[in-house]
Amino acid sequence: QVQLEESGGGLVQAGGSLRLSCAASGRAYSNSIAGWFRQAPGKERVFVAGIDWSGTNTYYPDSVKGRFTISRDNAKNTVYLQMNSLKPEDTAIYYCAARHGRLLTVERISYEYWGQGTQVTVSS
Repeated sequence: QVQLEESGGGLVQAGGSLRLSCAASGRAYSNSIAGWFRQAPGKERVFVAGIDWSGTNTYYPDSVKGRFTISRDNAKNTVYLQMNSLKPEDTAIYYCAARHGRLLTVERISYEYWGQGTQVTVSS
């Protein structure tokens, strides 16, 4: 089992930055794929960033590419999401997720473990 806990959310003005953290406990987290998803009110939960176990490979959808950066520190069992140039449309609950295996996927159903989420609100 892997337990995940997000932190770092909050209220920020448009153009500002936030860094989210996802602390993990449990077996073999350092060997897992890690991802960040977000869910805005009334919308589906969507993928925003993913990273492989080594931290070498990352993937972002066009909506956040160039603004968000995912990274991980396996010694600390923590994954980060640095969010810059935030926009009001980035407002959502942000969830970290993890899956065993080597495939970095954007499919929500492929992720086995989820945190409780942290609210990010971007004011205009």
